[in-house]
Amino acid sequence: MCLIVVSPIANAQLGGLGGGLGGLGMLLGGLTNIFNIQGLLMCSVTGTVSTNNATAVPPFPNAGIVFQCTGQNVSSTTTNANGVFSIPTIGLPFSPSTLLSSGCRLVVTTPLTACNVSLPAAGLLMAPLSLVGTAAGDGLNIFSLVPGAFGLVG
Repeated sequence: MCLIVVSPIANAQLGGLGGGLGGLGMLLGGLTNIFNIQGLLMCSVTGTVSTNNATAVPPFPNAGIVFQCTGQNVSSTTTNANGVFSIPTIGLPFSPSTLLSSGCRLVVTTPLTACNVSLPAAGLLMAPLSLVGTAAGDGLNIFSLVPGAFGLVG
């Protein structure tokens, strides 16, 4: 005798990626805030592409990035080969206005010399966060954030 069981795979679709939110907010126990921080980190002292420089600025691959609020590490990630990163964070105990006004920031923990030995060895790149969009439904509030201008600190 042989018993075969087939069940469909559910895919949560967040932030308008081609469907509803699939009741994920109710599954997580009521109203849930999701903060999704996305960006591109370049290998420069500003973390961005310089418009004053004729030389192309390469991306900063494999850079460690920490999302901090009130001095506490909340979440972390690593940039991909193209310098792109995403930090989705579910269930933070604050509102978007608190997050934006309380000193939450991104900190690049990998030294700049890891992508270019001619850049400063001391200091860390840090950036404040900016809210660029929101989506809500099915018990979820999704807040899309991007880093502001990175600056070298220290």
